[in-house]
Amino acid sequence: MIISRAPLRFSLGGGGSDLPGYAREHGGFVVSATIDKYVYVTANRRFYRDIRLAYSRTEIVPRAADVEHPIFRAALEMLGIDHSIELTSVAELPANSGLGSSSTFTVALLNALHAYRHEFVSSVELAREACELEIERLGEPIGQQDQYIAALGNVQALYFERDGSVRAEPVPVKDEVLDELENNLVVFYSGVERSARVVLREQDGALREPRGAATERMHRIKAIGHEVYRLLCDGDVDRYGELLDEHWQAKRRMASAMTDGTLDEHYAAARRAGALGGKLMGAGGGGFFLFYVRPADKSRLIGAMGARGLRRLRFRFELDGARIVANLHRS
Repeated sequence: MIISRAPLRFSLGGGGSDLPGYAREHGGFVVSATIDKYVYVTANRRFYRDIRLAYSRTEIVPRAADVEHPIFRAALEMLGIDHSIELTSVAELPANSGLGSSSTFTVALLNALHAYRHEFVSSVELAREACELEIERLGEPIGQQDQYIAALGNVQALYFERDGSVRAEPVPVKDEVLDELENNLVVFYSGVERSARVVLREQDGALREPRGAATERMHRIKAIGHEVYRLLCDGDVDRYGELLDEHWQAKRRMASAMTDGTLDEHYAAARRAGALGGKLMGAGGGGFFLFYVRPADKSRLIGAMGARGLRRLRFRFELDGARIVANLHRS
């Protein structure tokens, strides 16, 4: 039995500039951080020669090519595993919620399969393989932030180069600054699950117009990412709340499905309750709200969002990336 886990993430600044429609032309930059919520994958040798998968449903098939779940199928084919294996997946938070769950699952799965084959791969190689699987093999309209942050962990500055390569550097943020940021961020589940694919395809298409309004907005979002990097280094965390609001005002116009009337009402209510700024995480359209609030206004914000039926998510930042937490596998 092998147990693999990878952490979910918060995009702190510059999110979306890793999309290929933008990054391949202008280069992208994202500050991203992992949190203490995980996707787990277990791998075990199966007595029978077939393949058994357990996720939101169960599959038992004779070979990898017959697997219906696209990521499971692609990962098994990629690593040349075609029979006699049982895989399960469990996530601590809902899918389609803006925290990078699909790519986090891909990273955890590939790590489990490499361990099953008695192979060690570096965090960077794991991220590259996850990008190859999702973007090249499956054609998903996504960037490379989620794979790299899930594999590497910590708070990372991610540079997405025009040639498609990625460079990652840990942000030199002091522990006390990260603690203050963690204390002042409040996260709520909107109750809306959405497929990121629809939003991302529209957004990526708009970004392929080099002088279009979407590209100009993304220029500003990338610049905000660089400002977030500097304020984390300098410890000016209150400035982060102001940047969050500016980020959201630009982001919400990137695609027609980014927000709706109800989500806008939630955001306005949070601002009235003291939030300096906030955003929907990930592609938007639903999932989790991230708000920045000073300690004096925190209880008022929590009460206001609770009155609107939004559920709070408590979290801590996580320093570790993908890891094998148990390996009892024998050849």
